[in-house]
Amino acid sequence: MPKKQEQKLMLLKAVDGIVGSNWTILEEGEGDWKSHAAAIAQSIQVIKKRLQWKKLMVRLDLLSAELNKSDLWNDPVHASKISREHGSLMGKMKEVKAFEQELLEHIDMIKLAKEENDSELESESMEALLRMRRDSKDKELEALLAGEHDSCSCYIEVQAGAGGTESMDWAAMVMQMYKSWAQRRGYRVTIVDEMPGEIAGIKRATIKVDGEYAFGYAKAEIGVHRLVRISPFDSGKRRHTSFAAVAVIPILGDGSTHVQINESDLRIERFRSGGAGGQHANTTDSAVRIVHIPTGITATCQNERSQHQNKASAMAVLQSRLDQLEMARQAQMNSQHTQSLTEISWGNQIRTYVLHPYRMVKDLRTNYEVSDPDSVLEGDLDSFILSYLSASLDNDEDEQ
Repeated sequence: MPKKQEQKLMLLKAVDGIVGSNWTILEEGEGDWKSHAAAIAQSIQVIKKRLQWKKLMVRLDLLSAELNKSDLWNDPVHASKISREHGSLMGKMKEVKAFEQELLEHIDMIKLAKEENDSELESESMEALLRMRRDSKDKELEALLAGEHDSCSCYIEVQAGAGGTESMDWAAMVMQMYKSWAQRRGYRVTIVDEMPGEIAGIKRATIKVDGEYAFGYAKAEIGVHRLVRISPFDSGKRRHTSFAAVAVIPILGDGSTHVQINESDLRIERFRSGGAGGQHANTTDSAVRIVHIPTGITATCQNERSQHQNKASAMAVLQSRLDQLEMARQAQMNSQHTQSLTEISWGNQIRTYVLHPYRMVKDLRTNYEVSDPDSVLEGDLDSFILSYLSASLDNDEDEQ
């Protein structure tokens, strides 16, 4: 066996051996070196599981073989894509391997310090293990966002379901929830399009969320969201159930678009913008709707000050929607990227928000729930998102 392969095998056995030793894992402040080492080794196993380690290694081998082909750069776009993916996966693999190696080195140093009664070396090694233990939790979180497009910015779309004003008000609440969530995370939020309801709320709206891993987190929100409350629009103070659908679309980088858009395939419609917009609104036909004739996909923007800016924004949304459609076609599983906004009704919801007769928010995919709906509606969504992402990856691994 080649030396490198032998070292990899020894490393794997060592980390698995630590987990197999069943060393008791105590709280950080109470634990000894074995407790810290066991917690770190356990985290490494979680990280590998979330990265789908076996698949990652197979994919790396395939990409390496592709990169070694003499005619690879005859197609620069394809070659660039292969090179980027190889570099990304190689970086993830090396980072985990280095973390494993660091754990084993610190364990060796502690054993050596004990043998030689070197209390200073032992203390330094214990501190290093404790730092690794804390770092491992961050690495577990990073491994949740290892999908091809997870690091991208995204569009979040919200559409009201059947139910008139009540559902439109709920759709506006959902959109505000995402704006607050994005701002909490330090993302930049831009309103792309908004169609207000006749009395209150919105019929639909789209925002752009700019920031690293915006899509990776927000994809957990794809689906139908259900609200149960006493309607503020019902004079009889009866309880109402409302639905709003959420779609999330990744914004791919310049070199990653899947679909070329031909101008001849577009129908561009200009109209007068409506709703709030200050002095400039409703005075010119500055709003733009672009229809991609072959697919029927549309994109609208009316929130910029000029027709030129609205057209540019609408084209960006259209490009993302067409890319998303192509990704779904290639993967043959559209639900990975977005969910149809046509089935906004009973039986399709992912999360229920109850404000009456009791107070609760429950995710129906993971059964995770909290009893403080106000905080959730104010943008405190991370616990729901992380719970779902973790469960999804665990399920994927179990099905392999």
